[in-house]
Amino acid sequence: MKIFDTRHAYTLLLWLLLPYALLHLLWRARKQPEYLRHIGERFGHYRIRSDKPVIWLHTVSVGETRAAATLVREMRERYPQHQILLTHTTPTGRTASEQLYGDDVLRAYLPYDYPFAVRRFLQHFRPQVGVLLETEVWFNLIHACQRTNTPLLLLNARLSERSARKYARYPQLTHDGLHALKLIAAQTEDDALRLTSLSGRSVTVMGNLKFDIAPPPAQLELGQHLRARFGETRPVFLAASTREGEEALLLEALKHADIEHLLTVIVPRHPQRFDAVASLVEQHGFRLQRRSANEAVAAETQVVLGDSMGELFAYYRACDIAFIGGSLLPLGGQNLIEACAASKPVLLGPHTFNFDQVAESALTCGAALRVRDAHDLVHQLRMLMHDAGRMQEMGQQGERFVSGGQGATERAMTLIEQNLKEKAPEQ
Repeated sequence: MKIFDTRHAYTLLLWLLLPYALLHLLWRARKQPEYLRHIGERFGHYRIRSDKPVIWLHTVSVGETRAAATLVREMRERYPQHQILLTHTTPTGRTASEQLYGDDVLRAYLPYDYPFAVRRFLQHFRPQVGVLLETEVWFNLIHACQRTNTPLLLLNARLSERSARKYARYPQLTHDGLHALKLIAAQTEDDALRLTSLSGRSVTVMGNLKFDIAPPPAQLELGQHLRARFGETRPVFLAASTREGEEALLLEALKHADIEHLLTVIVPRHPQRFDAVASLVEQHGFRLQRRSANEAVAAETQVVLGDSMGELFAYYRACDIAFIGGSLLPLGGQNLIEACAASKPVLLGPHTFNFDQVAESALTCGAALRVRDAHDLVHQLRMLMHDAGRMQEMGQQGERFVSGGQGATERAMTLIEQNLKEKAPEQ
């Protein structure tokens, strides 16, 4: 099949999926009404605009938005004459952007990958350079950027073996899309090799932006307040960014924890699940308080539900040991770097394929421990809570681990600067 035909076949499939996309918005809006807001943006209609030249950065959801914090800060400092535009796919990503950056950036939804929608997006904002983060590959968007001579960079790129196999099912479409990007800079050598294999082009290694994130002072201060509310002497276990199905496993295992005065703090990954998790905690017979109640935690409370947004660093500061969610079930795991940056011992489940190299490096240096299942997690939790020296050593190893991985932001800024300079004469 010709290259022309593969992309058009992809577009035809998108048109066939349009009813599903609309139904998906309606379905998600049952628990998260924000999905029905700004629908026009998903088809390339925007009310906001800028009278400054635009630097565009696509951060899909919460994780990418938080990971981009140092990059956004550097861009704002070095290019005050430019307007930074952040695009998102999820309402939670958009909310995280509001909390982190306020009115200092423009924000919008990236349109669905229909040719007419991405053309409208590019015509409306006319970005001088575009940056996609991690694994965002949209073939019509890439093609439209190439047609309009808009440099589009894929930075902080990661591609697991599982994802690489999926892309490899459509070799011509994937090769064409990746090859049309202005450049690709991967997190690790393994990511670079997989992307090179699929694209047939040179891929550089820039490291991982997540290592450059620093705990915001306001979050650390909030963490101190939270710890005072939790109880300075109580052992505090944090289950961070948990996914559906994991809380039930944890709660069942925690019934046998046998750790005196243990307080468990559960922070679900998705805010639309807060109420469901609260009900689950009570069904398992635990005494519950919500973070949103903003009250001191009673001595008889066993579980605190972290039903707040943008406070994960504060929770890390306030806990003794952190489990990173998405890893007990085959969901690939969530970012463990923030917990290491907060000098906390980290527990990981068996499924960390979204962060393979990061997880293995943390395990190797002693910053993290791997557990087989929820019952093994509670066993390791009990062992650590009775070994203050081991906990301290793991926290220190976590700090060293994060420090050793820093530098990706400066490398990313160099690549962005090069492409801004190349684009400038055409404006």
